Amino acid sequence: MVKRREFDLGLEELQSLLREMGTRVESALTESMNALKTLDIAKAKAIIGSDLELNNLEVKITELGAKLIATQQPVAKDLRSILAAFKISGDLERMGDLSVDVAKVVLRLDGQTLIKPLIDLPRMAEITVQMTKDAVNSYLEENVDLAYKMAKDDDTVDALYSQIIRELFTMMVEDPKTISQSMLLSFVGRYLERFADHATNIGESAVYLVTGKRPDLNN
Repeated sequence: MVKRREFDLGLEELQSLLREMGTRVESALTESMNALKTLDIAKAKAIIGSDLELNNLEVKITELGAKLIATQQPVAKDLRSILAAFKISGDLERMGDLSVDVAKVVLRLDGQTLIKPLIDLPRMAEITVQMTKDAVNSYLEENVDLAYKMAKDDDTVDALYSQIIRELFTMMVEDPKTISQSMLLSFVGRYLERFADHATNIGESAVYLVTGKRPDLNN
């Protein structure tokens, strides 16, 4: 009973760290998109500077999970909880990196004026932020239905990305002066699309935790 209690406390701490990572990732993407909409260089630099905190959380999760495996020797679902946490923390860390990539685009746009009001990119970001929240909760709550919702949301993000690329390509053809900025904005779309893919990966980890099998939610 004592050993089980120690494991439960360790798992609770692991989940708390994952929840914090998820919250930080949501904030980083929201702030990076706000920086892009207003071309706020100071905000973009702050986002880049805060990425180390997210990396440190991933390290803490890895160390705690490894300690639980070594000292508690979990099996079956208990072991899957830790293995899924490892995978999820890796996905969240990469999502943080993608938020930094968006912030770096803001720095490259310093001194410019946006060639068009941003509508679809912020919409993509809103969906991916919600996907992040749902994905982490699907693991914490062991909610398979919420995990499978990732696939539908990912399709919506992919459709928006395709629409953005078409519009930017049309602008480049009509006015070659927009090519440089259009390419940078297309990169942002790609970053957001990949962000959503990582969210679906987290959903897959949640399903793996509950069922022992990992589905493919990115198709």
